Amino acid sequence: MQLLHLDSSVLGAASASRRLSAEIVARQLALLPDLAVTYRDLAADPPLHLSAAHMAARMGEVIEDATLNEDLVKGNAYLDELLAADIVVIGAPMYNFSIPTPLKAWIDRIAVAGKTFSYTAAGPEGLLKNKKAFIASARGSSYPANGPSAAFDHQESYLTGLLAFLGMTDLTIVRAEGLAIGPEAKDAALARASEDIAALAA
Repeated sequence: MQLLHLDSSVLGAASASRRLSAEIVARQLALLPDLAVTYRDLAADPPLHLSAAHMAARMGEVIEDATLNEDLVKGNAYLDELLAADIVVIGAPMYNFSIPTPLKAWIDRIAVAGKTFSYTAAGPEGLLKNKKAFIASARGSSYPANGPSAAFDHQESYLTGLLAFLGMTDLTIVRAEGLAIGPEAKDAALARASEDIAALAA
């Protein structure tokens, strides 16, 4: 089995989402020792943002640009890694109510009609069925589903919708929120998230 592990926080060792995504991967390895892990640090080695040249290349146009062509190769590798994965673990902090831009750029490479979803007479159909996904979510405030701040959540809500669109409906969110309230709140939130990870079953 294959596990794809993505991190996107710019905070390095200080990142809560990186800590949680690493714990999720460790838990999966404990449950499934034969897992092969592919790791991508999207913050340390970010893809370029989608451009007209990317779309032209996708349509078959030959682009004479070494930087762009290197990025196209990287994007193809992203897609291959996702297609090969049985389990996907995404470290995703909330930045300004949404996800980090390198993670969005990764999404722009893997959300490809005919590869990860298709258009049918009945509407779009996700092609990434039978994959398990985990989101390691970290955010400074709290966004309860029925509270007034829920409308600001374009992080978990976006990723949940996107993964479901691609067919990945077996999704678990491990959340540490309220991290900016203070040290005690942060420690408590991370401890709760770690307990949730320890309780994950195969």
